[in-house]
Amino acid sequence: MAAVTTVAMWKAIALIGLAVAEAFVVVSSSPRERSVSTQLASEYGASARTRTRDDYIDINRESGGPIVRYDGPTIRPLSNVRAPSLDEIWESTMPVIVQGGSLRTWSFANPQVDAVQVLFKSEGRPIDADIDLWNGPDNTPHKMRVYVEDGARRTFSAIIGTPRGPNSIAVRNIGQLEFPLDAVVRPDMQDGLAASIASVVSKAEVIQGGSVRTWSFNPVVQSVAVIIKTDGRPLNSRIELLMGPNNSKQVVEIYTEDGVERPFFAIVETPEAVGSVIRIKNTAPLEFPVYASVAPYTLGEYNFVGDSYSFNEWPMM
Repeated sequence: MAAVTTVAMWKAIALIGLAVAEAFVVVSSSPRERSVSTQLASEYGASARTRTRDDYIDINRESGGPIVRYDGPTIRPLSNVRAPSLDEIWESTMPVIVQGGSLRTWSFANPQVDAVQVLFKSEGRPIDADIDLWNGPDNTPHKMRVYVEDGARRTFSAIIGTPRGPNSIAVRNIGQLEFPLDAVVRPDMQDGLAASIASVVSKAEVIQGGSVRTWSFNPVVQSVAVIIKTDGRPLNSRIELLMGPNNSKQVVEIYTEDGVERPFFAIVETPEAVGSVIRIKNTAPLEFPVYASVAPYTLGEYNFVGDSYSFNEWPMM
């Protein structure tokens, strides 16, 4: 008799528990979502709802924050020379793939070609390459060592002077086999990149041998023009694109036999959201100063859904 009474009591407790749960939880008729009525939801006219993946996609697309709705900057060049942009060069020229450990050469027999454009990019992998200018047998008046952390986000673009042709450009990919690069080497004729770079710089700073100079740029600057030359003496310098303390995104080591006939022209892309720093070190002795010019090359205008932020009024440096 006592056992029967105990069983009946436990059944009654279980029924009471189910009734209490049904009083607080209302199951929706849709199998994809579940709504829970709470005091907070009733006060603000909403319900605490378990969202599905499609709901989050709609939120991010239609009513997300500024980062979600960011549609990229509109690039505006500062040069008054109508030279092709880097994107136009890549779209109009078929690049040559240089596999890791390989060597490719380009020859320019026309003496009217006094400058050559050299551009590198990759699919997002690092770039580590040597660039040599060959002028006659066993004569290398210009050398460069190039490192880029991400060859898709920051391409390499430089101008090499090639007076007194014929000349040859040699590109050696010293990276591993898994790190190929795309290379474009073509003549830089009148109204080319060299003229466009020279049109945006206004002054040069003297960097004595062993000294270092830095230039800081705000996020509005999307690329920077760099010119390094001498008064006819050899040029030895190291250029770094920094983001954070000693975090080098791009490094270029340069040697030029004559900094007047073969100065260094380059466009350094700076697509960072927190600004960038260009650091130039004169690695030559004290008797070999260099003259460096660094200035913004292109600016960006950032547009968001429902808002437009123009950074043209920001100080660029």
